[in-house]
Amino acid sequence: METKMQKLIRRRRRHPEGMTLVEIMIVVIIMALIATAVGVAVLPRLEKARIDSTKTSAQAIRSAVTMFLAENPAGGCPNTEDLTSGGFLDEDKSTADAWDGEFEIECNGTRVSVVSAGPDKQFGTEDDIQ
Repeated sequence: METKMQKLIRRRRRHPEGMTLVEIMIVVIIMALIATAVGVAVLPRLEKARIDSTKTSAQAIRSAVTMFLAENPAGGCPNTEDLTSGGFLDEDKSTADAWDGEFEIECNGTRVSVVSAGPDKQFGTEDDIQ
């Protein structure tokens, strides 16, 4: 007579354990859903970080232009190359915005304006960053 344990052992030998294709597909689908949720949560923060970084860079360039104009009153409005070559900006720091676009620098008397084109890379649109 066969015991319960022997039946269980014999049944396991006939049906080896492992994952079926359906089980693997369920795991893959769950992982895809988790990745999608993380992407939806992270992408808006990434865009905000780019905007904040560009605002900080614009402020640094604005300060450098102010120092340049104080030392060179008749020098006109400088560009980023003038600022780095004159030592007003660090050469190892990027002078581009977070989308690798150049800043537009305007000097109107004592007022200095530094503008980035923003995510759409076109000046004069509502997403420009100052």
